[in-house]
Amino acid sequence: MSAENVPHIFPPEVLARLREVVEIDPTLVAEDFTDPRVRESLSQAEILITGWGCPRIDESVLDAAPKLRAVLHAAGSVKSFTTPAIWERGLVVSSAAGANALPVAEYTLAMILLAGKDLFAHRDRLRTERAFPYGEIVQGIGNFGRRIGIVGASRIGRRLIELLRPFDLKVSLADPYVDEAEAALLGVPLLPLDELMRTSDIVSIHAPETPETRHLIGSHELALMPAGSVLINTARGSLLDHDALVGELRAGRIRAILDVTDPEPLPVDSPLFDLPNAFITPHLAGSQGNEVARLGLTTVEEAERLLSGRALAHRIDHAELDRAA
Repeated sequence: MSAENVPHIFPPEVLARLREVVEIDPTLVAEDFTDPRVRESLSQAEILITGWGCPRIDESVLDAAPKLRAVLHAAGSVKSFTTPAIWERGLVVSSAAGANALPVAEYTLAMILLAGKDLFAHRDRLRTERAFPYGEIVQGIGNFGRRIGIVGASRIGRRLIELLRPFDLKVSLADPYVDEAEAALLGVPLLPLDELMRTSDIVSIHAPETPETRHLIGSHELALMPAGSVLINTARGSLLDHDALVGELRAGRIRAILDVTDPEPLPVDSPLFDLPNAFITPHLAGSQGNEVARLGLTTVEEAERLLSGRALAHRIDHAELDRAA
């Protein structure tokens, strides 16, 4: 991980707890595995604690770390730095992706509720007209019985389903890897993607980024959305065909809330910046600010489980990695 992130992910109280179970030098951050000081440390390392920006752990790194037992990732996806050699050598890999799922689900919940009130358009109306609609019942808004479609039962998708339960919303799910029985356990009806797009007032994307999911939501799917509906994307920008989205937004048919884009960042002349029915945030949904300490705490708890001989709570299953976030 990057050295600058260490004190945020492992603030003093979290670092102190980590040092109770492992011998660690928090000043030694392996941003380059060829660094002689890092290489020397690898020869004795039993656990690698990784984070954003971790270099690839290939055979040469593993050869330099003959005692290595586990990789504990204090962030989300491990795809960018893991290699087949890790799994071939039987190393245990764990991730704090579950901890990172919570703030994304919280962000999405907030956006669903705000979108249900059409808050962004009414804020703009108030700014423009400088008049408050006293005594007026605003038609077409509200969160009573609003239909919410979740695309992808990922960690974030599942956490969002949990967070939505206390509200008077009708939640449905589309996911080709989930069957009716599992959807029933999640407490939501399972729909084909086209039907979900056609019958949802708000659609939220939570599928993983894979070659198969590129432009999962394209012109066909967007055209199915009801007039006035809202699309939320906190997954990856590549899952959404932005050219098709811009066309729908320009027509004024739907609205969009995007925390991720393709490309990211957007070019400065992107029409998405200026369209009144597009609300864009700069990839803030995931762990930020004080939330990153939750990633460190999750990693410490995994280290405690590992060293006490207990099963890890967040172990990565290599067989499912290809279709995971």
